[in-house]
Amino acid sequence: MPDRAEFTIASRKSPLAVRQSEMVREMILKAVPDAGEIPIRTYVTEGDRRLSGSLAEIGGKGLFTKEVEQALLDGVARIGVHSMKDMPAEMPDGLMVAAVPVRNDARDAFISPIASSPWEMPKGGVVGTSSVRRAAQLLHRRPDLQIVPMRGNVGTRLGKLADGQAQATFLAEAGLERLDRNDVERTVLEPEEMLPAVSQGVLCVQCRADDEEAARLLEKIECRQTSLASAAERAFLTRLDGSCRTPIAGLATMNGSEMRFRAQLLTLDGREEVYHDETVRLTGDSYRARIAEAMAQGLRIAEEIYEAASPAIRQLIRQASH
Repeated sequence: MPDRAEFTIASRKSPLAVRQSEMVREMILKAVPDAGEIPIRTYVTEGDRRLSGSLAEIGGKGLFTKEVEQALLDGVARIGVHSMKDMPAEMPDGLMVAAVPVRNDARDAFISPIASSPWEMPKGGVVGTSSVRRAAQLLHRRPDLQIVPMRGNVGTRLGKLADGQAQATFLAEAGLERLDRNDVERTVLEPEEMLPAVSQGVLCVQCRADDEEAARLLEKIECRQTSLASAAERAFLTRLDGSCRTPIAGLATMNGSEMRFRAQLLTLDGREEVYHDETVRLTGDSYRARIAEAMAQGLRIAEEIYEAASPAIRQLIRQASH
């Protein structure tokens, strides 16, 4: 076991993941200046190594988290930092979500040398993305476009775009902002144009369930409004499909005690879609009660949108959950 006074962070090795871990370290030191040394240990995950094919084909979201989570379980690190949208629905025994910091921009960014928005792409244009959500949302409005797979970190995908492997692609605006990529010309798409992935822009900070010292430290960087929204979104996703095989979008936003939840399900080809938009008030008399209430609302909305979906969408969800 490492020195218990040292809060080592485990992170994926990608530039964005390291930057996110540095951000968490900065948050901790701002909240607890005497927290001591907080080194960052990096790991190349299986998802980083296997860049061919879609995530659904090669094993889903856990491919980006296993090595980091194993470092926590093995005791070589005490804090794990992830993008919440990479987190599988189920967490390994012995680990817990210790903090959900303030959310960054949840929106998608469209990047293309030939068009300022996906809706202005030329007929038959080629868009690179391995996100089934983005592909389905695009095809829903522009069935003429061609989708080609494009995976990799921010730099890799921008390089593939520059090499002409596609005429356009998408990245999460939060990732571009965290990397200070002001050099990348892009159009940020409002949720009304393209509803983002569940938990996009949210960080997940983990620790061992039995590490009370780390848990007390990390609760100081918790953003309650973000945590409530994320809890609702994660419950929604867990009910419908915790993997990457179904085009699912969802965004919860908090305004005081009111939570607006927008959700969308589509077929893979984008031909069929169901959309949900409602605002509810969280009335719990404690933070823990409101978290439970947010999760219950997410589950209820998942049930309602599933019931309103077409047979083809319901079949897709049933297949993905088995």
